Amino acid sequence: MHSVIKNLQTRGFIQQCTSMDGLSKAMEEGPVIFYVGCDPTGPSLHIGHMVPFFAYRHLREAGQKGIALIGAGTARIGDPSGKTELRKMLSYETLDTNAASITTQLDRFIGFDDDTARTANNKDWLAELNYIDFLRDIGSHFSVNRMLTFETYKKRLETGLSFVEFNYQLLQSYDFLELYRRYGCRLQIGGDDQWGNIVAGVDLIRRIEGTEVFGMTFPLVTTADGSKMGKTEKGALFLDPAITSPYDFFQYWRNVQDADIRRFLLMFTFLPVEECDALTAPGKNPNEAKERLAWEITALIHSQTEADRALAAAKAAFGGNAVGSGDRDAGKAAMPQTKLSRTAFETGYNIVDLFFDAGLEPSKSEARRLIQQGGAFMSVPGGSNLEAISDVTTLIYADRLNAEGELILRAGKKRFCLVTTG
Repeated sequence: MHSVIKNLQTRGFIQQCTSMDGLSKAMEEGPVIFYVGCDPTGPSLHIGHMVPFFAYRHLREAGQKGIALIGAGTARIGDPSGKTELRKMLSYETLDTNAASITTQLDRFIGFDDDTARTANNKDWLAELNYIDFLRDIGSHFSVNRMLTFETYKKRLETGLSFVEFNYQLLQSYDFLELYRRYGCRLQIGGDDQWGNIVAGVDLIRRIEGTEVFGMTFPLVTTADGSKMGKTEKGALFLDPAITSPYDFFQYWRNVQDADIRRFLLMFTFLPVEECDALTAPGKNPNEAKERLAWEITALIHSQTEADRALAAAKAAFGGNAVGSGDRDAGKAAMPQTKLSRTAFETGYNIVDLFFDAGLEPSKSEARRLIQQGGAFMSVPGGSNLEAISDVTTLIYADRLNAEGELILRAGKKRFCLVTTG
């Protein structure tokens, strides 16, 4: 078996493949051109979209050549896969804007060179497609009975499947055929919810071109407790820093469950397998592995500079004398901040009001409950002591601020805020 397939298996990527032996043989004979598609239904990708693109980089680094297909054409009707109802129809202008934004995000992660890695947009061949010709040339190769056996359509039949969405599989299959004709693409990769669409494309090319091509899917990643990976209190974990800050992005990975650390290190970093094993070996401190995981993936998505800032912010939030002044300043800059009146501290800021005004709790009753349950903490930036506060009548005076008039509040284990005063 080809080494890159073994590597993807070892790292937990492969769920299904149309022909593992056939694909391995094709890779031994020379570079295989592959593609992964992404519909621009929003202005930013989230981390759930990125599993195939991590695999993309592994494949490319092993000598294969990749295409990132931006689906500004297919997004005009919407993929029913994994959805219980019809997607909201977006304007063509919005889809084009989203496509440009997503292409920029992928370029930062992949680095397109128009040879080993390139982009394509299926709007280029779908937007002006003649529907009658399409039905004659492409639709005639599809069996409605077979389409209805795929899980995507079976699930949607329970809640209602529009005729518009029913066409999606034909269009995605046609994408594969078009990429085969234009670039010699022989492999489509994607999430396992795309299996039916991918198999249909493989079959279409076999019928029309008489050529064997391949499909490979990856698992839809969940956490150890079965919840959807990448879901936070604020929603999905987006790549756009204006939606999910690098600090919040870092903190998500820094706080994953212990049972998920090794799996996420293997899938969402490019550390060697041996190093992932060493970081998660019995007796090792899981917090060190989580910190490494958080830094690695934040550096990949946002840059090493942002990863360093987020790490410094986390250290500043937790306190610790090991944090130097430079790191402390970078940490404060990366941490979520709010500015409050210094006058309130001079007269005594009630701890319930403080946590509410800082935005760490949505209501004063929630803030009071947090404090009574032992989830409220405070410290000064770079200080060594993290003080727990459990009395809701506690007043915080200005002498508890540092020389710059700052204070760090922590709610539970994951939420922090740097309070500045003026």
